[in-house]
Amino acid sequence: MKNNKVHLTLTGYNELVAELEELKTNKLPVAIERVARAREFGDLSENAEYHQARDDHATLVGRIDELSDIINRSEIIQATTSKTQVGVGSKVKVAINGTTHEFTIVGEWEADPAEKKISHESPLGKALMGKGVGEKVEVAAPAGKVIYSIKEIG
Repeated sequence: MKNNKVHLTLTGYNELVAELEELKTNKLPVAIERVARAREFGDLSENAEYHQARDDHATLVGRIDELSDIINRSEIIQATTSKTQVGVGSKVKVAINGTTHEFTIVGEWEADPAEKKISHESPLGKALMGKGVGEKVEVAAPAGKVIYSIKEIG
């Protein structure tokens, strides 16, 4: 059976808790009010505003349920302070084909490729975990194998 825990750094956990609080205290009451107002616009079968408000409310409730579940199943991963070995919380500078990229290794629910945050469970994250400066890791990519050289760990 697959591990049911969700691994998060303390920062990631706090961000999810803050998002949940924002949704419950600010956005949910607004969504409920919007549904109530739209209901007053008349015939519900032809009331596009009502249907959109209900859909938006349902999406919001779904996100609240998802966040609650993640938070309840979360396990805080201790972020590493090591400068010699890649771990969760590490900022890693790697070279690939003459260019340098910096990634932060995070828990799976914190991953955000746009912010260069990669999960410790992703192919690159798994390859980098436990490695040190000067080591090379090989990762299978759609275009073939890619070799990353670790330049710096912060």
